[in-house]
Amino acid sequence: MKGKKIIVTGGAGFIGSNLVQSLVENNEVLVVDNLHTGSIENLKEFEGDNLRFLQKDVKEFDTIDFEADVVFHLGFYSASPMYREKPMLVSEVIAGMTSVLEYAREHGSNIVFSSTSSIYNGVKPPHREDIIPGVTDLYTEARIACERLSQLYWQLHGVNTSAMRFFSVYGYHERAKGGFANLATQFLWDIRAGRSPVVYGDGEQRRDFVFATDVCDALIKAADHKGFDVFNVGYGTNFSLNQLLQKLNSILGTDVKAKYIEMPVKNYVMETLADVSKAEKVLNFRARIDLDRGLKLLADYYR
Repeated sequence: MKGKKIIVTGGAGFIGSNLVQSLVENNEVLVVDNLHTGSIENLKEFEGDNLRFLQKDVKEFDTIDFEADVVFHLGFYSASPMYREKPMLVSEVIAGMTSVLEYAREHGSNIVFSSTSSIYNGVKPPHREDIIPGVTDLYTEARIACERLSQLYWQLHGVNTSAMRFFSVYGYHERAKGGFANLATQFLWDIRAGRSPVVYGDGEQRRDFVFATDVCDALIKAADHKGFDVFNVGYGTNFSLNQLLQKLNSILGTDVKAKYIEMPVKNYVMETLADVSKAEKVLNFRARIDLDRGLKLLADYYR
């Protein structure tokens, strides 16, 4: 992607800052972030004339004076525990999505936004985009509502929107997320600190881990897609948390054991596994970094 004017909401956060890094050399980028789990430090290494930052909540999108070709809307409250603590986040997420859609309707922008694989909770894998989701938790209800609003804005106003259902994303720039960081990254930090990673249940729950730079590739490839559509963003292979711990111990030359505790969460997502065929066919996207390589990159980055 070159020569575009782009807004990245949540652009100072984990995935957002990786995306900004991919875009900023060849495009004019405005980052809009309320810094809930983001950090200006994530943007320091690629500051320049092409990058602007605006500390603002997405609910105030109508006040932004910037004509964007594409809006990458990643500025969501991004973890289920946040919603359990503060259920009204559902209404904030919907208000933010509506504000972004209204901006795109007015300015003719395309939208690519972060949905979630948690929508598949309770559905037998592999997970396809055409399933009918069950009712599981507040976090997923907020994202389902955003997907439906996006489809409505396409039908009524012709706003091109791609909903990207992220699987278990890990990678660079996760420090600011702290306890909301991906389990792969949290396990790495724990092992390095000599702590036992905490695992719910027996550790046999499985995740489809996908590296952040691959996710950015998917987002960019969706930016020119026409109409409304939903795409899985995963690797297409999953691993148990016990296997994840074994791989990290092998890479780090350690033998740290997990601390297993009783499952404290109702409707916990036990398994995610992306059917990646639609993204590959429609967007020509296929994740390239497998878990072994990704964990080595992670270990080097957070050394």
